[in-house]
Amino acid sequence: MPYRIDLFAIFIFLGVVQAIFLSFFFFSKESREKSFNIFQGLMLLSIAGCLLEVVLMYSGYIIHFLHLVDFSEPLALLIGPFFYLFVRSLTKGKPTTKTIWAHLTFPLVYTLSLIPFLLASSDVKYNAWMNAYHPGAPLRPWNLDYNPWMFKLTEHHTELVLLSLVLYVVLGGMAIIQAFREKASSFWNPDTYALKILRNGVIQIFLFLLLILLVKTFNEEDTGDHLSAAFGALLVYATSFSVIKNSSFFKQIPITEDKKYKSSSLDDGERDRLASVIEEIMITRKPYLKDDFSLPALAQASRSSVHSVSQVINEKFGKSFFEWMAEYRITEAKIILKRSPHLKIEEVAEQVGYNSKSSFNTTFKKITGLTPSEFRKNTEE
Repeated sequence: MPYRIDLFAIFIFLGVVQAIFLSFFFFSKESREKSFNIFQGLMLLSIAGCLLEVVLMYSGYIIHFLHLVDFSEPLALLIGPFFYLFVRSLTKGKPTTKTIWAHLTFPLVYTLSLIPFLLASSDVKYNAWMNAYHPGAPLRPWNLDYNPWMFKLTEHHTELVLLSLVLYVVLGGMAIIQAFREKASSFWNPDTYALKILRNGVIQIFLFLLLILLVKTFNEEDTGDHLSAAFGALLVYATSFSVIKNSSFFKQIPITEDKKYKSSSLDDGERDRLASVIEEIMITRKPYLKDDFSLPALAQASRSSVHSVSQVINEKFGKSFFEWMAEYRITEAKIILKRSPHLKIEEVAEQVGYNSKSSFNTTFKKITGLTPSEFRKNTEE
């Protein structure tokens, strides 16, 4: 069979590379302290494995790796469980080991059922590839002492994947709806970054499920896997965009900031007026509670320029934008810590705009001299 390298093959292959690369960030030392990062990384690797097999079989390069035919079938059954465990970790905290294994048992059983096929000869694997991607093409003769499909479970992989996705979309959706209700937040306009991630996640998995159903409906001979894989790659790209968009790298203040106001046209009166405006915005609207609050957002709210707002914060308040914003956030955090002793530190951090518990702890101690836990303990005594 000739190799087929087209837009689908390139798009899917780049999705594999992106998923593997991105998973390293979710498994980094700081990130893996949070269980939801681990489950999201595992979900990405499961998707990457499925995409890798599809791109090899679609392009024809699987002829050099026939032992990999159908190796990703168990991984497809792990996408749903890892998605749900990710959602559960974000909404209810780290799941117990018993809970984790309860959701991974069926994929493990399926893997054991697939072993006879995985140990079969390359001729069997070649025929499986031809039947899936080139129906009607000549097949190779083969002879085994056993039936590689002795376990009937493996003959219904597509149906099992669909049932798994449906089940976990429902379970994940129920957990997300409950989380939105508890936070009294709008599904289409979430108050926090975590809720936004949950909303986007369930929408993406639902669309993935819907696309697979459509592909299987219009491709009765099971020849449209590249379409599903292309959407899977798109989910990986969307995750990458979300991670990059919320990176602190793009929120840095340049070291030349203290020099750039020399040519400013703001006089003392205008600086005082703008200082009053942005201070009122911070006090009455509390925009700093949103994790994506930024200097441009404050400038837009005050109907001024980023340059002018930055100058006023530096000259009137004697701080950088992030130092100034941090003081508001920590002040709010102190109120929440006193008012709601039942909340976890991570939940308090999230409510005041921090995505990272470690960043929240560091900033809190820098401003107050105490960690959030120490502050809460002192207020209870």
